[in-house]
This record gives sequence, structure tokens and C-alpha cells, in this order.
Amino acid sequence: MPLGAVGVGLLFTILVVKLPCTHTNQPVFDVDPVRSESSLLKPKVLIAIIARNAEHSLPYYLGCIDRLDYPKDRIAIWAATDHNVDNTTAMLEDWLSAVEGLYHSVEFRTAEETRPFLGELGPKHWSDSRYTHVLKLRQAALRTARAVWADYILFADSDNLLTNPQVLTLLMAENKTLVAPMLETHTLYSNFWCGMTPQGYYKRTPEYIPIRDWKRMGCHAVPMVHSSYLIDLRRKASRDLAFYPAHPLYPWTLDDIMVLSFSARQAGVQMFLSNREHYGYMPLPQKPDHTLDDEVESFSHTVSEALIEHTLETSQYLHTLPKKRDRMVFDEIYLINLRRRQDRRQRMLNTLDVLGLEATLTDAVDGKALNSSQLVAMGIDMLPDYKDPYSGRVLTRGEIGCFLSHYNIWKQMVDKGQQQVLLLEDDVRFESRFKSRLLTIMQDVKAAALDWDLIYVGRKRLQVKDPERWVKGVRNLVHPDYSYWTLGYALSLQGARKLLAAEPFGKMLPVDEFLPIMFDRHPKEEYMGYFEHRDLKAFSVEPLLLFPTHYTGEPGYTSDTETSTIWDNESVSTDWDRESAQRNHAGTRPPVANTPSSSQQDEL
Repeated sequence: MPLGAVGVGLLFTILVVKLPCTHTNQPVFDVDPVRSESSLLKPKVLIAIIARNAEHSLPYYLGCIDRLDYPKDRIAIWAATDHNVDNTTAMLEDWLSAVEGLYHSVEFRTAEETRPFLGELGPKHWSDSRYTHVLKLRQAALRTARAVWADYILFADSDNLLTNPQVLTLLMAENKTLVAPMLETHTLYSNFWCGMTPQGYYKRTPEYIPIRDWKRMGCHAVPMVHSSYLIDLRRKASRDLAFYPAHPLYPWTLDDIMVLSFSARQAGVQMFLSNREHYGYMPLPQKPDHTLDDEVESFSHTVSEALIEHTLETSQYLHTLPKKRDRMVFDEIYLINLRRRQDRRQRMLNTLDVLGLEATLTDAVDGKALNSSQLVAMGIDMLPDYKDPYSGRVLTRGEIGCFLSHYNIWKQMVDKGQQQVLLLEDDVRFESRFKSRLLTIMQDVKAAALDWDLIYVGRKRLQVKDPERWVKGVRNLVHPDYSYWTLGYALSLQGARKLLAAEPFGKMLPVDEFLPIMFDRHPKEEYMGYFEHRDLKAFSVEPLLLFPTHYTGEPGYTSDTETSTIWDNESVSTDWDRESAQRNHAGTRPPVANTPSSSQQDEL
């Protein structure tokens, strides 16, 4: 080949080799277009599940795991259980067998050991031997995560409800070595500390409540997180995190959360808590002398709280038996619900199931569907000169519908000869241990032979200047002053007869104004003058056991009594409740720190 030809060939070869490097997005030849790169796979996560005597919580806990919005083939499940006296082992086995094909891998550790740990005095008592065992299990989960090259490990206690399906993605986005999602309870208690003494004890700080109340939102550096947290195993410092054995310099009383906190401190890992979103719920810690029944009741309340904002279902991969339900000491428990409020209906029915209460669903009278001719036919007329004390407006049709809903149950109760019933509206939230506490009060009432007509279980106390008198011989019962709301109350047969005998149709006012008139505690004498017999024997539980699910002005708040029309003119609409809230927020829910509750309000 002539030298010139060789030179041209060499030049062409160089151009062919060089061109793709200098024009990376352009094809050299007339071939198919350059294909774009595929997306990256999600990081690998190991979820550690450690359960003991968790038969009551696992169906809901695992249901939350099922609903995590994260590719299951990028999740490994590591589960361990032992020392059970319930069906925890079989339940976990059933779930793991059903989901094994969905996840990247599944590992299950179990031991058929039912005896208590050395030094353990009860199922909620933590001895050093029990702490040591749990520390070893957590270390085994951490070791497995490292061995399978997981990018993250999520520890989540088996009674924590991670209701936010995005929790994994959201925590990863915080880009921290160790971060926890803030979990909610009905008190100030949560899964973090803002302060710690040199001795390893909890320390109160001014930062805690603003974080817990979502007044300060973000990802906060804290000395302690527990219960549920995500560890980024890609971080170099994470290699020094350990549960067992405890760090050689560990100085405090043995406790798994303290061991991790100290280990993080020694490894140079800062703990963080995120409250940018609502992530989920957790129960209050049980005391050492509490029983499994106490724990079951406490967790039931946690589920009832979660149901207010979430559709919480048990795992589809588990078959669970319906919870036993009863009516406590009542002939019937009536649940009042508007047929068009299906969301409230379903939430309340689910909540009552969780609490083990058997209720009779009663369709409320829809005030919006009432017309003037119907009111005339029933003989309904407004109490002369009645005006709402806040807005100055007259009676609304929504309030008439509410009154008729209660009235119909009073009448039904008398017709059936029922001795005592419980009435519940559909927008209530239950206090912790609602069932056992109300049952105890009603039993004490019977033991004291108290002559009663009505007992408020939930209300809004309007006269707060002077303390209400306690009832002698019955704990947690007071003589109520002027009160609003008919969230829930117990009613006796003689009480129902007195309410019907007042013939309120021709002098109607809202039902929660009518009741204080009937026990002679209404501040307006001119209203009481229209009712001759005002001898209703009324009492109230104290502390209260029912509160509204939402307060005026909150997201999700609706009122079918306020958002209505005035009673005698369906062309005049009312929405005073919402308008008032927009003006001054007078009816909004107090922050968690100030929410009335009989339960422990401390962070601990």
C-alpha cells in the first residue's frame, strides 16, 4: 500500500476513535438513536422486627409495613420473637410465609421459650437479663444488615404504627446517619428527648414542646431517639454503632435505648428527629406492674387515635378473629350518624370494634332535608327570643335535626323500657382506657345507689370560674354546671321520661342548651322559665372521657348544625362556626401541651 494511502487510513482510524469521545451524545454512524440511561434502583433496606407478646398489635403494625410505598424487592425482612404467652410466633410465621415471595429476603428467628427472663417480675417489667437479650437481638439484626450489604436498616417497635407510606423515602431524604420519625401519642410523650443529664437521665428543655407540637418543624439534632429510627449503613461512622456488647465505657443503667445513644455519641454520630411530616403513632409506655390486658387496652386507644386521620387496616396477609364486643353495663349503646357522613360512620364503627364496644347505628335526622311544612306538622317552634350566645343568630335546621336525633333515641328507650343506655355522636375521640374507666364509674354509681338521670361522658364546660362539686361516694364524678356539647352521655329510663315530658318541640333550642335547663344550670333565667320541671339529676365524669375529633378551624372540621339554614327560612344559610374561626380562631384545638386529658401529660 502506498505511504499516502496508509496515512489516510490511519487518519480515518484516529477520527473514528476520537469522534465518540469529543461528541458523546452524537452517533458516529447512521444507526439507532442513543438510548438514555435507566433510573437508579432504590437503596436496599433491612427492616428489623422484634416482637414479644404482640398478638394484639402485629396485625396493624404489619399492615403498615405492607403499605410502605417502597419497592418490596429492595427490602429484606429480619424478624425475631420468643418468650411469648400469646400467638405472636404463629402470627409472624403466617405473615412471613405469605410475603416471602414479595421481599428480597426473609429471615426469622424464634425460640419456643415461654418462661420469663431471670429477674423479670411481669410481662412489662424489664430486668437486666431481658435488656441483654433484646440488645443481642438488635445487634444480630444490625450484623445481618451489614452482611447482606443493606444500605439502610429500619428498627420499628412492633407497636409503632407507621401510617405514612412515604416514611422510608422521607427519612432517607434527610441525609442523616441516624434519624427517627416523630411519632404521636395523645399526650406530650414521643420517641425523642431534647435533653439528657450527664447521668443519662431525661432532662426537660424549652425546645421539646415546640418540636412536639409542630411549632418548630424540621430535622432536629437531639441526644436521644428510640422506638423507630433509620440508620444509614453507607456512612463510615455507622460501622462503629453497636448494641451488644455495650461500649466499654458505657456508664449508665442497662437500657437498650441508652446503649444506642451512648454508642452513637462515642462513634461521633448525631441523632436526629424529623417532624416535617406526620409519620405515625405509638402507645404510651406501660408501667412495670401493668399486665398484658393493660397493654392491649392502651394499644387499642393508639389505633383509635390513628383512625381519626387514617384508614388503618390490618395486614391482608393475616387472618384475625373479630374482637369480642359488649355493651358494658348498658342495655344499648346508640351511635348517632348522618347517613351522608359515611366517612364518620365507618371511622366510628371501626373504632368501636377496636375498643370492643357493641353499638347500634342510628340514622340521625338530617336538618338540611327538613322543610317548613315538616316542621309545622311536627309542631316545632323555636323558643321565644332564643339567640345563639356567640353569633346572635336564631336556631338552625341543623340544630333541629340534632335535637330530633337525640329525641328519637329518648323515645325509643322509653318504648323499649331500657333502664340505661349510652348515646354517642359520630365526631368523638376516646380517651385512653375509655372502656375500663367508664365501666368502673358506672359500677361505682351502682354500688353507691346513686339516683341519676344523666351522666355526661364528654362535654364542653362553660362555667370555669368556680370548681364543680365532687359527688360523695363516687370517684371521678362531679355535679356539672352549665355545659355545651352532647358528644356522649349515659341516660337512665327515668331521665329519658323527664326529657320527653318537657315537651320541647314547641319551645325548641339546641339540645346542648336544653339539657342544662333541665338540670337547672342554665345562665338565662328567661329560657328556664319556659320549662316548669327542671329536676333532671345530672352528673359528669371527671376527667372527661370523650372529646371532639376536630375543633373549629382545624383541617377536617365540619359542622352540620352550624353549616345549615335558619329554622324558619331555608333561603338564609348559616356558617357562623367557620366564619368565626376564620376571624379569630377562637374555637381551634389547643396545642398538645394544653389539651385537656386525664392521661399523663409529661414527656416521660
